[in-house]
Amino acid sequence: MKQVELDKLDRRILDALQQDGRISNQQLAEQVGLSPAACWRRVRALEEAGVIIGYSARLNPEAMGQGLCVLVNLSLQRHTIDSTAEIEREVSSYPEVLQCFAVTGNADFVLRVVVPDMASYDRFLNEKIFTLQGISQVNSNFALREIKNTLMLPV
Repeated sequence: MKQVELDKLDRRILDALQQDGRISNQQLAEQVGLSPAACWRRVRALEEAGVIIGYSARLNPEAMGQGLCVLVNLSLQRHTIDSTAEIEREVSSYPEVLQCFAVTGNADFVLRVVVPDMASYDRFLNEKIFTLQGISQVNSNFALREIKNTLMLPV
């Protein structure tokens, strides 16, 4: 995707929306110094340009009974377009996988997985990850505590 040119007002709008995605258009307009109509048009333009890709609520994993966070490194036996695409499709369908990255280095993929407990993670590995064709190695890193977890991009 081509980078979108953003002016100072666009950046202020994006910063405010990242901090509070539920802010009303009226409040957002006041905060960035625009009329509500002009602010609404800019937000719509940012959405249409693909800069704003959605809105969501962030949930507390522990409050939802999903307190165990695991960073999983997957290494492939061989690299073919078909086998890689199949792994990407399968992993993307697992609700426990919050993020999946194709990476360079010691692994081919890094997954961020949340589950309730160690027994659930063991089931996840045995029923899902270990059934994937073409995986040569799986390394699990258990998060001891969360230091920083943000979706906010610098604007």
